[in-house]
Amino acid sequence: MKKIIIILILAIPVSIYIGFNLLFSYKGATEARVFRIGTECDLPPNNWAENIPTDSNVPLENEDDLYADGYDIQIAKLVAKSMGAELEVFKLSWHDLVPALNDHEIDAIFSGMLDTSERKKSMSFSDVYEVQSGEYCIMVNKKGKYADAKNFKDFIGATFVAQKNSNFDRAIAQIKGAIHMPPVMMVQEIFDKLRNREADATVIDLESAKTYERVYPGFIMIKLPKGEGFKFDFTGICAGVRKDDTRLLNKINGALRGISKRERQKIMDRSIAREWENL
Repeated sequence: MKKIIIILILAIPVSIYIGFNLLFSYKGATEARVFRIGTECDLPPNNWAENIPTDSNVPLENEDDLYADGYDIQIAKLVAKSMGAELEVFKLSWHDLVPALNDHEIDAIFSGMLDTSERKKSMSFSDVYEVQSGEYCIMVNKKGKYADAKNFKDFIGATFVAQKNSNFDRAIAQIKGAIHMPPVMMVQEIFDKLRNREADATVIDLESAKTYERVYPGFIMIKLPKGEGFKFDFTGICAGVRKDDTRLLNKINGALRGISKRERQKIMDRSIAREWENL
């Protein structure tokens, strides 16, 4: 009996030691946790990739010697900081973002994504973090037959192309009489088709169009008259998370509430300036 008591007494310090080690080990893991996001890196000024590290960009985890920058990335950095997590960014094609999220390959999507009613069926969205108006316009060849178009009626018979699985592609259906071409995977492909006269026009958001006019000087945007433009089924640009990940969603929203409208505008202005420097 004495031997048993002695063994139990000796075991107590060992148990306490193990318990403390587990506690501190768990705390360390928590402090070092990672916040993995997916982004397309093909929608400036929201997101793009570059090959030189800077104070603002973030290394891409799945691309050697490439770095992600843009408005989405800067917002994600602030969210990760608020969560006490290290940010990891993965470059994914637009149509691979949602599957990667639901397959637990990433934790959230920060890629200029709109919270459409269709997308809400497969994922949950944060509060809006954009500073853009959400207005859509049409881009055409500056020397093409639709350069002087003013409204939807002027685009009857025009061929439209947009990015696959994007709200821009779905918006083409609102232009009655337009010819809807099969969507493409990358933004560059859209402008290649416009340049080669394989398509007449594309749909894009106003802020991105301003950037694309600089990147692709042969094209212009056409703003539609107020009240005669596209109708939307979304609130704005949000972070996307898995439907069951309420805890993460609350953390993201808490972080977003800490970023003032003024600060968001500054982040967008700086992103546009950096993107312009990289042209």
